[in-house]
Amino acid sequence: MSIQGQCHCRNISYQLEWPHNLDVIPCRACSCSFCTVHGASYTSHPKASLSVGIRVAEEHSIYRFGTETADFHVCSRCGCVPFVTCEIDGQVYAVVNTKTFGSIENYPLEESTADFGNEDVSVRLARRKKFWIPNVSIDIPTQPSAPPRTVE
Repeated sequence: MSIQGQCHCRNISYQLEWPHNLDVIPCRACSCSFCTVHGASYTSHPKASLSVGIRVAEEHSIYRFGTETADFHVCSRCGCVPFVTCEIDGQVYAVVNTKTFGSIENYPLEESTADFGNEDVSVRLARRKKFWIPNVSIDIPTQPSAPPRTVE
């Protein structure tokens, strides 16, 4: 199953290839302060793949906090966090924010809450390596984009 998603302004878009044999898509509402403020609920599967496109590189930022082992990809224009990555042993792994699915009502989501605050770094990285999306590609333009738009 192919799932399209994007941030609110569509600067960051993605295609998530989800394993066909699953009846529901499990998602976890992380209880950390950042995810709570953003209302994020993440999903991943070790047999999924994620392809991300970013239109304007200057309007894409990465935020790290806490253990600084995850990169929260934030659209600087609209403030959405469509996905999160983590590099482990030279490989990039990801989770996707289900709140950014293009047509969220079309997917059978099963939400639960998650609290990872008590994990030490080695346990956290082992969990991500086991459950996060291992096939990730991110296309960020290297050419300078058009000058920012001004509002008059």
